[in-house]
Amino acid sequence: MQTKERIFHAVSFEILAAAIIVPVSAMLMEKSTIDMLVVSIGISLCAVTWNYIYNIWFDKLLGSDRVTRTLSTRIVHAMCFEGGLLVVTLPVVSWYLSLNLVDTLMLEGGVLVFFFVYTGVFNWLYDNYQPYKKWFGKYAICH
Repeated sequence: MQTKERIFHAVSFEILAAAIIVPVSAMLMEKSTIDMLVVSIGISLCAVTWNYIYNIWFDKLLGSDRVTRTLSTRIVHAMCFEGGLLVVTLPVVSWYLSLNLVDTLMLEGGVLVFFFVYTGVFNWLYDNYQPYKKWFGKYAICH
C-alpha cells in the first residue's frame, strides 16, 4: 500500500467509525453530541497517526499480501492496534469528559469492542473490495 492509499484507508476508516460511534456514545453516556464529537475527533487524530505507523510496521513484519491473511492474524492485528491506542486515549478522555478512570475504562471498553469488530470487518472488506484502486485506479499508479 502506497502513502496516498494508506491515508485514504485511514481517513475512510475514521469517518465511517465516527458516523456510527458519536451518536451512540452520546446517548449511552448521557453526554452532549458535541462533547462526544470532540472526543471522537481527538481519538481519530491519534488513531490515524497510529494506524499509519502501525500498519507500516505490521506490513513489514508480515508482508504486504493482505488478502491472504488468516482470521487469527487479523484478530492479533486488531487487538494490538486497539491496545496501543487505549494506552494513549484513556487518561485524555477521562480528563475531558470529567469521568473517573473506571467509568472511562467502561466507556473505552465498549468502544474497544465496537472497534475490535469494526476494524476486522472494515479491513477485510477494504482488502477484498480495494476501493482506492477501483475509484482512483488510473491515478493510483502515479506517485
